[in-house]
Amino acid sequence: MLTKDELNDFKKRLLARKEKINQNLQGTSLELKGMRDQELNDEGDHASISAETIVDSAILEQQHQELAEIELALGKIRKNSYGVCEMCEEPIGIARLQVKNFARFCITCRTITEKEHK
Repeated sequence: MLTKDELNDFKKRLLARKEKINQNLQGTSLELKGMRDQELNDEGDHASISAETIVDSAILEQQHQELAEIELALGKIRKNSYGVCEMCEEPIGIARLQVKNFARFCITCRTITEKEHK
């Protein structure tokens, strides 16, 4: 079980990451809007903008997904269920949480869920 100080530390980390993602999302959205508003001179410009837009869209999708995971983790902190595996209900382990603050599964269960999704 995590101590109150550990929970507070993870909450601060999650909130800081949430803020960073929100800044990234805002910046990328403005950048994409700027690209769409650009005057394109030739097919090379179109291809370049299209490729950048695809990459930026993939990044945006990943960031939105991470943001949802962070929100879920913050909700778990409020409900006193943070750090507990959603599958086996055992503690996730502080080392794993330090690497991935919004981890939902312990290492064993994560491996199982990844195999199921392949």
